[in-house]
Amino acid sequence: MTRLTPLLERNEQFVRDYRPAPLSAPTARLVVVTCLDHRIDPAAVLGLRPGDAPVIRNAGGRITPSVIDDLAYLTFLAEAVFGLTGPLFEVAILHHTQCGTGFLADPAFLRQAAEATGVEEPVLRASEVSEPDRTVREDVAHLLAAPLLSPKVSVSGHVYAIETGRVTTVVDARRR
Repeated sequence: MTRLTPLLERNEQFVRDYRPAPLSAPTARLVVVTCLDHRIDPAAVLGLRPGDAPVIRNAGGRITPSVIDDLAYLTFLAEAVFGLTGPLFEVAILHHTQCGTGFLADPAFLRQAAEATGVEEPVLRASEVSEPDRTVREDVAHLLAAPLLSPKVSVSGHVYAIETGRVTTVVDARRR
């Protein structure tokens, strides 16, 4: 028995009504980049269903080199495998209030986290989200400046309020 066992029972309920989504371009023509925080369920918050949109998650939902690489690959798939042309998809960057990475704004906490994890301070600092309206703007600008981002991909920025469940658009979709 594992901690997953009760969830496997829920999976049996899921299987009863399951209809697999075909391998195709995401129906929402959207990729969501958000935090790995367990209080955020992008499918529930945005009403996504299987096949609607890929979701990339990391600490803070920040735009990292790995996220940029993933987006470059998704762009390639959209064109080479799914035959999309013109505007391909939108990247919706979704930060949130009360993010646990906000603790990294405290230099003493940052130092302690770096020592405990072996992750360098600049890497940890880059995941910090203490002011989501600010950091989502920074990440939109960062992604739009990335050489690997196709001009056929648009980028928008949003903030999810843990307190209310509401998502607010901070930066409308734009291309470089």
